[in-house]
Amino acid sequence: MKRSWKTWARAVAAGSVGLALLAACSGNSGGGSGSGDGQVTLKINFWGDFGLDELKSRYEADNPNVKISLNTGEYNAQHEDLQKKLIAGSGAPDIAAIDEGFVVQFRGQADKFVNLLDKGAGQYESKYLPWKWKQTLTPDGKAQIGLGTDVGGLAMCYRTDLFKAAGLPTDRDQVSALWPTWDQFIAVGQQYKAKSGKKFIDSATNIFNPVLGQQPVGFFDESETLKMDGGPKAAFDVAAKMIGADLSANLTAFSPEWNSGFVKGNFAVLACPAWMQGHIKNTAPTTQGKWDVAAIPGGGGNWGGSFLTIPRQGKNVDEAYKFLEWLVQPEQQIEIFKKVGNLPSQPALYQDPAIKDFTNPFFSNAPVGQIFSKTAENLTPQYLGRKNGPTRVAVENVINRLANGNLKGKPDQAWTEAIKEAEKAAKS
Repeated sequence: MKRSWKTWARAVAAGSVGLALLAACSGNSGGGSGSGDGQVTLKINFWGDFGLDELKSRYEADNPNVKISLNTGEYNAQHEDLQKKLIAGSGAPDIAAIDEGFVVQFRGQADKFVNLLDKGAGQYESKYLPWKWKQTLTPDGKAQIGLGTDVGGLAMCYRTDLFKAAGLPTDRDQVSALWPTWDQFIAVGQQYKAKSGKKFIDSATNIFNPVLGQQPVGFFDESETLKMDGGPKAAFDVAAKMIGADLSANLTAFSPEWNSGFVKGNFAVLACPAWMQGHIKNTAPTTQGKWDVAAIPGGGGNWGGSFLTIPRQGKNVDEAYKFLEWLVQPEQQIEIFKKVGNLPSQPALYQDPAIKDFTNPFFSNAPVGQIFSKTAENLTPQYLGRKNGPTRVAVENVINRLANGNLKGKPDQAWTEAIKEAEKAAKS
């Protein structure tokens, strides 16, 4: 049975939302350049795991004239490729995922994307976390370039078997109590390394980013002024301390070596936004039951959270919007959360028992629905500037050189280099 958004919202208020929902679709979303008798192939570009594999098959079964082409790639490369295609005026996918770290950059090119308000997307504004909706809305409020998928509220994922072997507690509440601050987290890491002889974390950059996400101001303030001596310096110092204590396995995120590290136990803990659950499960399925989820040092923060956009140059705009609109409905969003951990951007869903009462067997039955919903509801997100993405990449490169390259053992010199590279990226 299909229910409207309004009906669904009343059901949430009553605490009785089920999964038999859905598809309140705008009257502007049907038909289009690829519909009718012709076969349409919708190309979707993204990175990581958006939980689309099984949904793809279901959508294709219900829409036999549509084929979904899923194209995954490296995080930074996907954004760089999209920018090139927008400049060239051709070659962009029908639907492009954009991460929050790059969204201001692309929002500034709103004329290159379909204005989803023209397609009827304004009806969903009240369903989203207000700050999430605004991240893809132009400052004048006249154009909306994307619909939010997930938010990246933070926790820490840790290996209970490795903690036990090192004589550390394994209960999630006891583990959370070990590290209310990042300095205490480093101290725990030193204990772990002394007992096990192994590295504690996966990489220093994957500490830098969550610490940065906890700061009031990130790389840029709302006037687009680079602010390296605030949040970035605090985050850089924590990352440098991790490297100095020799706690990092120095594995580049999403590399084959990083993925292998999950299986081999090359690190015991990592910063864990909600979306990381799916990656761990897919990458290291044999480690089921060996993971758990604890609080993050410093409290809260956000790392990641994406949007789906429709480049204006696409030839299947109406069919792309129809699929996008279907994808952000509650039933699909709940299914994605349960399968890969991506927490929806629609806070009413946090009260749905399918999320609220969900425990993840892969993570020792941790109550991840409650853990990540709480972090999302308490978020105060940073302003992310137009050059946030390339600036972050530039600083990450310096951190990697501090860990592995010619800056090794020279944190002060590395910070000077980080400022230089950030300034260069901000001006590019």
